[in-house]
Amino acid sequence: MAFKNKTVIVTGAAKGIGKAVATLYAEKGACVVIADNDEKNGIKTAESIKEKGFNAVFMAADVRVETDIIRLMESTYKAYGHIYILINNAGVSVFKSPYELSVEEWDDIINTNLRSVFLCSREAAKYMRKNKEGGCIVNIASTRAIMSEPNSEAYAASKGGIVAITHALSASLGKDRLQ
Repeated sequence: MAFKNKTVIVTGAAKGIGKAVATLYAEKGACVVIADNDEKNGIKTAESIKEKGFNAVFMAADVRVETDIIRLMESTYKAYGHIYILINNAGVSVFKSPYELSVEEWDDIINTNLRSVFLCSREAAKYMRKNKEGGCIVNIASTRAIMSEPNSEAYAASKGGIVAITHALSASLGKDRLQ
C-alpha cells in the first residue's frame, strides 16, 4: 500500500487512461479523486473502484474553467486535509485539416489539454506546499509533441506545450522554490 492515505487527483479519469490510472492508485491505497466533466462515467468509475474495496470519489470539474479547478482543489483539501499527487490527464483531440479546424475547436483543445495543466498545477501546488513531504505533479503528454501526423496541429501544439510547461513548472515549483 505504497500510497496509503495519500490523496491523488486524476483529471479526465471518467474513462480511458485516466480511469486506469485512478484505479491503480486506489489499489495501491490512495484516496482517489476522479475529476471529470463526464458525470455519468465519473460516477461509474468511482463506484467500480469502491466496489473493489478501495477509496474513490467523483468530483465534477471542467478543467477548462478556472473556478471549477479552484473548487476541485478546495473541496479535495477540505475532504482529505491534503493533496499529494496531481495527475494532469484530461485531454481531447480533433483531427481536421488546418483549413477546416475552427478557432473554437483550436481553443477547446488548447484549453482542455494545456491551459488546464497550468491551472490545475498552480492550484494543487498551493496545497502541496503545506505538506511536509511536498507533492508530485504528473503531466500526461504524447509522442505527438515531437512526432506529428497530418491534421493534428492543435493536439500536437497542446502536447508540445505540456512538455514545455512541465520543465518550467519543475523549475518554479521544485523543492527549494515552494516557500
